[in-house]
Amino acid sequence: MTPVLQLSGVTRSYGSPPTQALRGIDLRVDDGEFVAIVGPSGSGKSTLLNLIGTLDRASTGDVLIAGERVSDLSDARLSAVRAHMIGFVFQQFHLSDGQSTVDNVAAGLLYTGLKRALRRERAREALTSVGLEHRLDHKPRQLSGGERQRVAIARAIVRRPALLLADEPTGSLDSASGETVVQLLRELNENGTTIVLITHDRELAERLPRRVAIRDGLIVSDSADPAFAERHTVGAVT
Repeated sequence: MTPVLQLSGVTRSYGSPPTQALRGIDLRVDDGEFVAIVGPSGSGKSTLLNLIGTLDRASTGDVLIAGERVSDLSDARLSAVRAHMIGFVFQQFHLSDGQSTVDNVAAGLLYTGLKRALRRERAREALTSVGLEHRLDHKPRQLSGGERQRVAIARAIVRRPALLLADEPTGSLDSASGETVVQLLRELNENGTTIVLITHDRELAERLPRRVAIRDGLIVSDSADPAFAERHTVGAVT
């Protein structure tokens, strides 16, 4: 089976003299997994997300998305991979206040070549799948925080990506709205969507099927591999 995501020996350095944000990451995510990558501020989570999402390139090592090596791709192909294979959900919703929810979601299909009517039809389907069929014509300011995050999720999944990346998706929500979003992500995963969720919330991570802990630019534990920590000198996160 070709993994949806595979990182081998990945490092990322910035500046001169270089500061290493990632120091040798090995990670495999298979089709249908739901993985939480958890770590404190400054652990390298955001850098790792940028590499997984092809928003940045590794200094050394290999990043493969559905078998394609990111370092081998032209800028045009990289943009196509990002547009068609990866969906993004961020802590901030990044919705256009001047557009209805259906048009905000349809905007996720702008560069697919689909006609406007079909883009809006797909957007309605995506909004229905996240329980917002009664909010199609509402503007973002007319929605609660939890509803706006669900619109952002609909926009991310409208292209039916192979991989959904969620960066602190509950970070700006109250507990009830956050729980609704988590349950929605669970349902999407149960229906076949591969999800990688980035969080600093250890309690949230513990509720998800697989947990990968990162600290100081290194993976220090992986619940899919209980012996991981024993084979690494850093040890497990406590």
